[in-house]
Amino acid sequence: MTQANTGPGVRRRLLAKALIQLREQAGKNFDDVVEALAFSKSKISRIEAGASGVSIVDARALGRLYGADEDKLAWLERLARIAKQRGRWHVFGDGLVDWFSDFVVLESEATMINTFEIDLIPGLFQTEEYAAMVLRAYSPDVPDEVVQRKVALRQTRQNRVTDGSLSVWAIVDEAALRRTTGDREVDRRQLERLLGMSLLTNVVIQVLPFDKGLHMAMGTAFSLLRFHGYPSIVYVDNLTGGVYLDEAADLERYSLVLDHLRATALTVRESAEFVKGVIADL
Repeated sequence: MTQANTGPGVRRRLLAKALIQLREQAGKNFDDVVEALAFSKSKISRIEAGASGVSIVDARALGRLYGADEDKLAWLERLARIAKQRGRWHVFGDGLVDWFSDFVVLESEATMINTFEIDLIPGLFQTEEYAAMVLRAYSPDVPDEVVQRKVALRQTRQNRVTDGSLSVWAIVDEAALRRTTGDREVDRRQLERLLGMSLLTNVVIQVLPFDKGLHMAMGTAFSLLRFHGYPSIVYVDNLTGGVYLDEAADLERYSLVLDHLRATALTVRESAEFVKGVIADL
């Protein structure tokens, strides 16, 4: 197995993309880094290609050179630290600040996402109205401008689905379809959006009805992110952040669960008819 195919490889790519974004925002090039930090151009190139690790000291030095504030510097340090770990790592939520969250950067690198949702319509399919109500339910005290920024980011993330560069296979529990926001029109438009997304050639949506009974993922929503040239990663969300898994045993287990859910859920055609029935019930 080559270095690029080990778990830390995609984590290095996560850090690399963050550093590239900061450098470009600061308007700096490789020569500026060489002059300020005495790094060789080959070292910078390897870092930005995700081909080599980055020490915490170097991550902070690069961040300072690029004008990162303390929150971003702390995030860079965390990325440098988790890039050296194996198996699983925790990411603690900070409201997405004004930048990329770990998941959003990983998602931007993914070629396909398999997701199972229990209570909510998957974020990549959410309307702006529905997304705003979900975010406010999660964090009632968050200022409106923060909610609006998160909604805008969520809509931007959907562009990769609509332009076909990201494939999504979503299995959605019936509970997510029937859980109301309190506004029937918002619910209706959201379900109609779900139907519209299901028509895209790079999207598969299956509904898991209540009458299918118990299943292998009871109580656990998760996403399996697949990458070109890197191993897959499982992401499991929680109230204070999330957990990433990339050990072979974890990937094998979640892949097995996905196969079970696909086989248990309704077919694509049946799922579309089911969603239409939920809309009619509103």
